[in-house]
Amino acid sequence: MANQSTVTAFLLMGFSNDRDEQILYFVMFLCIYLIALVGNFLIIIAVALNPEFHTPMYFFLVNLSLTDIGYITVTIPKSMASSLTDNRLISFAGCVAQVFFFQAFAGSELALLTIMAYDRYVAICHPLQYQLIMNWNACTQMAAASWISTLIHASLQTSVTFTLDFCRSNIIGLYFCDIPQLIKISCTNTKVNQILIFVIAIPVDLFCVGIIFASYGYIFSAVMRIPSVQGRYKAFSTCTPHLTVFSLFVTTAWFSYLRPKTLSSPIVDLVSAVLYTVLQPVLNPIIYSLRNKDIQEAVWKIPKKIIHLLR
Repeated sequence: MANQSTVTAFLLMGFSNDRDEQILYFVMFLCIYLIALVGNFLIIIAVALNPEFHTPMYFFLVNLSLTDIGYITVTIPKSMASSLTDNRLISFAGCVAQVFFFQAFAGSELALLTIMAYDRYVAICHPLQYQLIMNWNACTQMAAASWISTLIHASLQTSVTFTLDFCRSNIIGLYFCDIPQLIKISCTNTKVNQILIFVIAIPVDLFCVGIIFASYGYIFSAVMRIPSVQGRYKAFSTCTPHLTVFSLFVTTAWFSYLRPKTLSSPIVDLVSAVLYTVLQPVLNPIIYSLRNKDIQEAVWKIPKKIIHLLR
């Protein structure tokens, strides 16, 4: 494949060549994938079955769970199939699709976290105007805007990446197609592409992160003015899950894409990719469940609710 003038498929290396280890990776990834699916679907079902959860905060939480399901589904099933069948090839079109959807779901994750930070800002800093500002029309428009903008962003990132020529090598060092890995194996000058990718990505990321930091700056300022300790704790507790999820997402993303080249090696690249693609969808539902007693109670009541609906 490396001797052909044009690459028609890519080879996803990622994990060991040992057959027993490949089966082990398959079992591990299958367990992780099932945990992510079950956790996120439980939150979606719990919100859908309980009218008291039909609020903006839980509406965006459902969107976040849907995003997490798509986010992990883009990469893990293909990796599991490769480990199980010992076939690491992915077609050129499949690689393009994987890059596009991965960028779309990653962008949607950040966009939704930004909207959720704004929701918490309005709830704490302008509680009397909350219903007016965060009405259902505004919520659906913000959710739609996040999905549309991330699809456009993903289209631009994917288009810029696949204007490169791949003629020397088709070996990708990870278990999925990722933009930095594709840039590494391109046989053309990638400086212009790298600049374009950063020009597209950095302003969007900085805008979202800036809104989140500004929102929490106002939130902390408002909370510290609450006279009672119990009142401050209650206000902070509504923000803790979101702040934890955001910190996790930004930390793993920045480590994966912005770490210096001196920290780059095949093992480090692989570990950071696993953290970036797997950790978020698995931990998000756990974090929201552990920090929200209402969600915990609703999840335990799901079987009763379903049985009641089926009668």
